[in-house]
Amino acid sequence: MTTVETGVPAAAPGRSPVKGWLAVMAVTLGIFSLMTSELLPVGLLTPVGTALDVSEGTAGLMVTVPGLVAAVSAPVVTVATGRIDRRIVLVVLIGLMGAANLASAFATSFTVVLVARFLIGVSVGGFWSIAGGIALRLVPARHVARATAVIFGGVETASVLGVPTGTFLGDLSGWRTAFGAVGVLGLVSLVCMLFLMPRIPAGQSLTFSALPRVFVRNAGVRIGIALTFLVITGHFLAYTFVRPVLQGDGIGDRSIGVLLLTFGIAGICGNFIAGALVARRLRHCVMGISVVLTSGMVLLAVVDTGALSAGALLVLWGLGYGAAPVTFQTWILDAAPDATEAATSLYVSAFNLSIALGALFGGFAVDGIGTTSVLWTGAGLTLLALVVVGGARRAGVGA
Repeated sequence: MTTVETGVPAAAPGRSPVKGWLAVMAVTLGIFSLMTSELLPVGLLTPVGTALDVSEGTAGLMVTVPGLVAAVSAPVVTVATGRIDRRIVLVVLIGLMGAANLASAFATSFTVVLVARFLIGVSVGGFWSIAGGIALRLVPARHVARATAVIFGGVETASVLGVPTGTFLGDLSGWRTAFGAVGVLGLVSLVCMLFLMPRIPAGQSLTFSALPRVFVRNAGVRIGIALTFLVITGHFLAYTFVRPVLQGDGIGDRSIGVLLLTFGIAGICGNFIAGALVARRLRHCVMGISVVLTSGMVLLAVVDTGALSAGALLVLWGLGYGAAPVTFQTWILDAAPDATEAATSLYVSAFNLSIALGALFGGFAVDGIGTTSVLWTGAGLTLLALVVVGGARRAGVGA
């Protein structure tokens, strides 16, 4: 029977907590590098499309392809490597990502870039699915919850800070430099994991059928996946094309990098705000995310923005998105406390699939309707999340 990893043994009792935390930081750097790599094209669509002679909608495939591949590879890579030392698996995956980004930096055709993006998708899905539960193997039991939060913080920091920083670097030195820098960062992560992580033998396993079973039998998980799909798809449908949206308002390339960096800082603030509230106000956090994201996109569509007003709206948007990953992860874990790995696997797949579909349908909208259409469509999806969470309340689902 097909299986995925679960029930792994705890860290060795004699292992130094300091060494364990150094290993955690190495994994965090790796997942930060991977997620930055997956989302980096968001801020570089226009220069990449211009250099390789493709439309902005077609350039959006650089986000669609790794998202789709990651959604599939999350369980598949875990199954295929089930008997292999987890450190080796993570090192190979991060090395694959680094090499793929370096290939992108030297690519002379869009086809080569898409092949590299496919390989990055394999790395992202496999790495995230294994790294999500690896803290138990690295640190003492009393530190596991905090270490897991730090590792997942790499995902959030990449989403809200890595991409704007990459965009800023691309604007200063060219998009190839940005891809090359992320590739080098991945190789640095590889070296850190080789020297700082212990051997991590594969653990026990459970049947793959646990994934559909937890989805079918648990209404809370189904609603959490639906909320993730609506909000993340809506966000990336619009955010993938935020650069051409801002350019359409007359904002220069140099200012766009700074604005996206502002978005990232606001997103980190949103993450901490949600982290302080989500344990007591989970449903209210979801509702707030829906309202804030919808408002940010609609206002950006209707207001004639300059750099200052666009920055204010991106701060609003960033606050909403920064709160989303930790909020929806908490929803999923609260809904399935006895099946956390199966439920989290579904969440990882849904999150990455939503990134891919958002970029894909956003590309269709940009090429077929117009750039501003992605803001209205994205806002419609995030607003639907408010309807779903209202239905969850009536059904007694969600804290």
